[in-house]
Amino acid sequence: MRSWATAVDLFAGAGGFTEGAAAAGVRVLWAANHWPLAVETHAANHPEVEHACQDLHLADWSRVPAHDILLASPCCQGHSRARGKDQAHHDSSRSTAWAVVSCAEFHAPQFVVVENVPEFQGWKLYPAWRMAMNALGYSLAEHVIDAADVGVPQHRRRLFIVGARSTVPLHLGAPAAEHRPASDVVDFEAGRWSPIERPGRAAATLARVCAGRARHGDRFLVAYYKSERGGRPLSRPLGTLPTRDRFALVDDDRMRMLTRDEIRDGMGFPAGYRLPTRHKDAVHLLGNAVCPPVVAWLLGRLKEAA
Repeated sequence: MRSWATAVDLFAGAGGFTEGAAAAGVRVLWAANHWPLAVETHAANHPEVEHACQDLHLADWSRVPAHDILLASPCCQGHSRARGKDQAHHDSSRSTAWAVVSCAEFHAPQFVVVENVPEFQGWKLYPAWRMAMNALGYSLAEHVIDAADVGVPQHRRRLFIVGARSTVPLHLGAPAAEHRPASDVVDFEAGRWSPIERPGRAAATLARVCAGRARHGDRFLVAYYKSERGGRPLSRPLGTLPTRDRFALVDDDRMRMLTRDEIRDGMGFPAGYRLPTRHKDAVHLLGNAVCPPVVAWLLGRLKEAA
């Protein structure tokens, strides 16, 4: 696809923003992340992109190429409800959003697209952050998009803030694709299975499986934590995939956790996308990633509106 715009990718992680941008015809020139493994993974899949492994609080923006679109996915852990009520929420992870302001001030790209959890709007400094972007000439439009509505086989609600150097916010509408079921990505021939009724299996797990079997039959998904205790049918999209193993696949009298390939597919990455060898690292990167099809849809709409 011929490029119609250039971009940089801040807090690039596994590369969901860059992968989705490429699908939409946007050429990403530069990508950065503070975690070496994330940069290594991104570079393995996007060798044409210039990479930087650094704390973006300390970035020298003069060394970053000029671009049309600033893509950024600042750390969401300080905002997400997944942290729990008892966790300290005032920490440096929240302040990563200010790197977006610094980069936009230096380069003044035509558009800025920021991804985060919807709770980002409840941050005490969000009004100040928003005012800073306004002061730089950006009108902001907030979109809360469920990845399932773009055809990703996972319910994943995320906030996408679209900033445009215009007098009015650029609202891009809402996707309405048919939902894809989890059965599209699970492979009953893959993974390491174990008997459900094995010594040492937690009583809580057995109770979840029992409840799921009563509702959904012999094949279904069961969540190991959070509030979903009655199982999930394979006819529905997956629940939100986090940074650690959450969902187990049940098949009659056996069960196993989802494989990294199933999680990759559930996030909407292509089948050949390279991931770290260690399962835990791959799941962590994927759980923090942006779903590429959502980015492709959003930038496609942006191209139409621009």
